[in-house]
Amino acid sequence: MYKKELDLAKKLAIDAGKLIMQVYLDKSYDISIKSDESPVTTADHLANDLIVKILKKEFPQYAILAEESEDDLIRRDNDYCWLVDPLDGTKEFIKHNDEFSVNIALVYKKRPVLGVIYIPVTEELYYATKELGTFYEAKGVLKKKISVSDKTDDIKALRSRSRISQKLTDIYENETKITEVIKMGSSIKGCFIARGEAEIYYSLGKTMEWDTAAMEVIVSEAGGIFKQLDDSVMYYNRKISTNNNGFYIVNKKENKLRL
Repeated sequence: MYKKELDLAKKLAIDAGKLIMQVYLDKSYDISIKSDESPVTTADHLANDLIVKILKKEFPQYAILAEESEDDLIRRDNDYCWLVDPLDGTKEFIKHNDEFSVNIALVYKKRPVLGVIYIPVTEELYYATKELGTFYEAKGVLKKKISVSDKTDDIKALRSRSRISQKLTDIYENETKITEVIKMGSSIKGCFIARGEAEIYYSLGKTMEWDTAAMEVIVSEAGGIFKQLDDSVMYYNRKISTNNNGFYIVNKKENKLRL
């Protein structure tokens, strides 16, 4: 199921990643600040335009919500909606620390059923479709099914590299089972947990739909848990695209923290 959609999403993520890398290596690109005070670069726009153009051509019957495109709320009348973050981790892109990704997800009736995350610098690709599991590819050669770790002690916690939260710092420091905290950018954090390289990630601040949709299905299909901080399910293709409630990812329910 969703084979055609997945094949296209994978190709577009990689093609967009190549465009991003051209800009990244050139190191001469425009940076502007959006109304929400977040940065946007030439690479964001190039990747966004490429992905949206082809999605519209190949799946004209589906709605699209993309970070760098004007929103059309008629999308809410459609059961299917693509969610596109053409460059997740723009701050990391600007800092040139390599920790950014291309995120493409497909939502059906407000829940993600397909997710693709591509890391341009390392050429790593993570993808999942509902009930078929999560897969990892490296440089287009290695392909394997991945799953979260089984650890409930001596665990690794992830945190954002750019979003600093003293509250989260205190929470992590007071949890004895956490033996290492790793800073990491963009949706790579969710992929890291899906691959079994870490066990928990908490996001206490606001995010956007396109930040989390692909990551959620990748984590869930790898056996992990993705929920809002109040333990409710996150819905997508909403009128307001901001996620106000925060979210957490854990490999096992035993690792859910008390906030």
